[in-house]
Amino acid sequence: MSPRIFLAALAAVLLMLGGCGQPADERPATTPEPDHEMTTTPETTPDTLIDRERLFGNPERAQGRLSPDGSTVSFLAPLDGVLNVWVAPVDNIADATAVTRDTGRGIRNHFWSPDGEWILYLQDTDGDENFLLYAVSPDGEGDPRNLTPFDDTTAQVVRMSRDHPDTILVGLNNRDARWHDVHRLTLSTGELELVTEGDGFLGFLADHDLDVRLAMRPRQGGGMDLLRRDGDAWETLLTVEQEDDLSTQPFDFTSDNSRIYMVDSRDRDTAALVTIDVDSGEREVLGESDRADVSNVVIDRVSRDVVAYAVNYKQVEWHPLDEDFARDFEFLGERIDGELSVASQSADGSRWLVVASDATVPGRYYLYEREAGEVRPLFDTRPQLADEPLTPMHPLVIRSRDGLDLVSYLSLPRWTDPDGDGRPAEPQPLVLLVHGGPWARDSFGYQPEHQWLANRGYAVLSVNFRGSTGFGKSFINAADGEWAGKMHDDLIDAVEWAIDEGITTPEQVAIMGGSYGGYATLVGLTVTPETFACGVDIVGPSNLETLLESIPPYWEAFFENLARRVGDPRTEEGRELLRERSPLHLADRIQRPLLIAQGANDPRVKQAESDQIVEAMQANELPVTYVLYPDEGHGFARPENRLAFYGITEVFLYECLGGQAQPIDGALEGSTTEVPVGADFVTGLAEELARWQAAD
Repeated sequence: MSPRIFLAALAAVLLMLGGCGQPADERPATTPEPDHEMTTTPETTPDTLIDRERLFGNPERAQGRLSPDGSTVSFLAPLDGVLNVWVAPVDNIADATAVTRDTGRGIRNHFWSPDGEWILYLQDTDGDENFLLYAVSPDGEGDPRNLTPFDDTTAQVVRMSRDHPDTILVGLNNRDARWHDVHRLTLSTGELELVTEGDGFLGFLADHDLDVRLAMRPRQGGGMDLLRRDGDAWETLLTVEQEDDLSTQPFDFTSDNSRIYMVDSRDRDTAALVTIDVDSGEREVLGESDRADVSNVVIDRVSRDVVAYAVNYKQVEWHPLDEDFARDFEFLGERIDGELSVASQSADGSRWLVVASDATVPGRYYLYEREAGEVRPLFDTRPQLADEPLTPMHPLVIRSRDGLDLVSYLSLPRWTDPDGDGRPAEPQPLVLLVHGGPWARDSFGYQPEHQWLANRGYAVLSVNFRGSTGFGKSFINAADGEWAGKMHDDLIDAVEWAIDEGITTPEQVAIMGGSYGGYATLVGLTVTPETFACGVDIVGPSNLETLLESIPPYWEAFFENLARRVGDPRTEEGRELLRERSPLHLADRIQRPLLIAQGANDPRVKQAESDQIVEAMQANELPVTYVLYPDEGHGFARPENRLAFYGITEVFLYECLGGQAQPIDGALEGSTTEVPVGADFVTGLAEELARWQAAD
């Protein structure tokens, strides 16, 4: 399993975030008149509005992948408005052909089989996260084949290997929804053969021969044992205590299958890149930082060795472990601006697909010919933004009240910061944008919500509060039992910092976020009801008791961790903590406008989480606007739904904070937006709903 695939799979378990994600004509500011003046400096003029579609509609091209022979490139691009897989000669991107014909929420993740005979992708239905694995020919002939045709099943790719080009290992929970059994899948025929049952295991690691040799098993009270296969039995290779289990994970075997690569925080604070001998358990440290965890690696396709690792404190820093790679990255850095990453490699390593990004560059793909020493651009993900007034992002560190360093990111309306020093000439309305997870992080780079909000006239602040990953295990563990406690204190400390620095004023701060960020929004409006002028909650849990009662069955192996870090519903003390930290039970304290958005098919934060706090607010005669999408899950994948949601949010924030807004007229077109409660609280929304429903 590649580190990218493994870490993505881990994130699917840990992350609660639902993203809303993205292109049209410039329009004038909206017509509703707020009851306050927009804050601007007298000598500057606000930027023209960037159309929401350019930011949140589909990208033109994204997720580039080289074929194993390096002759073609695949990518995601719209077909009739829906993201599908396209394939083009690497020397002629314009000669691309769509090889899939999805008409629903679009395809979000694709990759090549080791021999290049198939393009594989994972797809669910209306956001239910029952992802099934499909294969399609890269020449576009024939319909895609469902390789895992089971009901109520989530497929996981466990391992692919060039040594077995027609075979991969997949995990399936079709036998028991709680556990993923490993199967050997023959791509050409679709034949599935059971390899290992997964009862009681977090996951498995197979070597380059597709032999399942290691297993991860949760320990009672948190943590895990990494087990080594010994015949038909499993024996412990090493133990990971609960304090390390969010920052220690194996992700691949070395080229000779004798050692494993891990990120490892045991006996230290930040996670280092290490190898572990599978027989002796001997550990060797390959790379480390005293400020941040190792966050990514590059594995050479030919040697199968890790040739570089990345550390991300305020920004990504790459550290080569191989002289050839060091020369390559130096060569690329002299010719390409922005943060670089290797997105894909040909099987022989002669061609790389390199991505450059920056706060004002959404993503630019380059083809690097290593032997010839040539690099040329292939495509931009959002060329429609090339001439738009995008704003820089300022990395900074805010000190919490108890002495923690909170790595944060600030974006400002361009016209308010003429000297570019990250401080506005006068205080501006501010949106505190809270990330999901909470075991995730905010990072430097292009963020569409930052660009959108700053363009509308708001300062935007994202804070890596305690519990955020990437800054060492003590920073993660400082959040245990602190949902709505010290985690919220960190956010309040960041707001007070922004006020003290003259970035905003106490009356001009909104809070917004998805999943845990949605929960943080509800906490902000209940625990600190006078701090925020308004809030936007996207798929956020309102009741921690019902949240833990309704987690997906395949999170069973992660339950002990949730119980230790959030609150244990099996104990009286734990139940009391969960109730105390649940915004639902404090709903009568809400004083400020609230917008809630929910996907009806969300398997992580179920619709009931939003329903129940809306009902509580109605019972207390508190104003709330509730936006529901019947064909979405944990976030809004269909661009029409994203655009509708952001259109509603834009007017909501405009009426709360001032700023600028694009008209809501036409914002609901093509979407499935329902507003069960509170349409009248957002100017023009009830009329737009009626107009759209009549047209539909």
